[in-house]
Amino acid sequence: MKRLLLILPKSERGYWGKVSGTGKAGFVRLSLPAIAALTPSDWDVEILDARTTAVDFDRKVDLVGITAFTAEIPSAYSIADGFRQKGIKVVMGGIHASALPEEALQHADSVVVGEAEDVWKDLLKDFENGALKPVYRADNLIDMKGIPVPRRELLDRSIYTSYNTIQATRGCPFNCEYCAVTAFFGNKFRTRPLAEVIDEIKGFQGKDFFFVDDNITGHPKFARELFRALIPMKRIWGGQTTINFAKDEELLSLYSKSGGKYAFIGFETLSENNLKKMSKSWNSPDGYKEAIRMIHRAGINIIGSFIFGLDEDDSSVFDRTFNFIMENNVDAAQFHILTPFPGTKLYADMEREGRITDRDWSKYHTGEVIFKPKNMTADELQQGYFRIFKETYKLKNMLKRSLRSPRNIAIRIGANFSYRNKARKMPDVRA
Repeated sequence: MKRLLLILPKSERGYWGKVSGTGKAGFVRLSLPAIAALTPSDWDVEILDARTTAVDFDRKVDLVGITAFTAEIPSAYSIADGFRQKGIKVVMGGIHASALPEEALQHADSVVVGEAEDVWKDLLKDFENGALKPVYRADNLIDMKGIPVPRRELLDRSIYTSYNTIQATRGCPFNCEYCAVTAFFGNKFRTRPLAEVIDEIKGFQGKDFFFVDDNITGHPKFARELFRALIPMKRIWGGQTTINFAKDEELLSLYSKSGGKYAFIGFETLSENNLKKMSKSWNSPDGYKEAIRMIHRAGINIIGSFIFGLDEDDSSVFDRTFNFIMENNVDAAQFHILTPFPGTKLYADMEREGRITDRDWSKYHTGEVIFKPKNMTADELQQGYFRIFKETYKLKNMLKRSLRSPRNIAIRIGANFSYRNKARKMPDVRA
């Protein structure tokens, strides 16, 4: 029996996706369990999460598969090099490798470009026949009907803060210039058969789960049907969505009634001009306050996402954003520095303009400045990022937002302390 070792590398820098103070690794990422499910039964498959477990290069395996975000790529390449030095073939895939396959091939024997479902079994057959190709390219987006259920049983449940994650849709109807999702999954919104999603949820141990979809309400008709099916199951869940779902009273109500206790929402910026330039003009800061009120009234906690360093931003953006969060009781917030990921329009534009200042991929975790901002210095952007993170998660500010209502307060408090732990690891702000 052939042995396949699937590895998720770690990010050496940054504040996202890292092991927490409790030694846990956050949400389960489904890419490797999904690959394991695609692998024929005559293969023995193991999954190693290098964020919590050291890589043993002497392990007896026949093939190694690695996927990684851009910030994890240096670790991924180091792991790949280590196994290849032992004579073991290495396959790489994921968003970064798909964007820069020639770079990845300097460290891997083969690269999967795009979604793996249509090419993975062919790759394994070629490997068994000693005819592994350098590139396996998924030319078409897959139909999500009948995709195998990820093999979560191969994961160590104890190392994750959120073990039950699921994907019901792929793609995004929008094409934001900074986002690598559309480049990888396309802008065609695809959905799984509802019955298959529900059956997978029924198999979860425990009531809590998280939709890893980029926009769980992106297809409103599908979302309504999904939420109606979830209501009698009495689950507790969260997902990513846009602020626009607040405009649909029925959808908002069903989100809440079905157990949706929190929503990750990309506000991104309070500037109309920034939104237009980033191809996100369907968002409108004028409607944010009323949308927040509607979402809160439905009993849903908001974890807002904000990006700094956009071309209209100057050094005043941090105070404006902080005041907005506090005045509107945004339950928790995560902050990101604009990052031009390979494969995005933003990367192409900044490359053409000569604005990218650092190609160390480990810094591409949205917490370090790696480009030339237009209306502030790089240092002002970096220090402002640290400052707003620390200010937002001071105890008095956390309590003010958390105590806005007794409804679902435990989730608010948990989210705030999780982000507070990240803020406390950041450098002190220089005067």
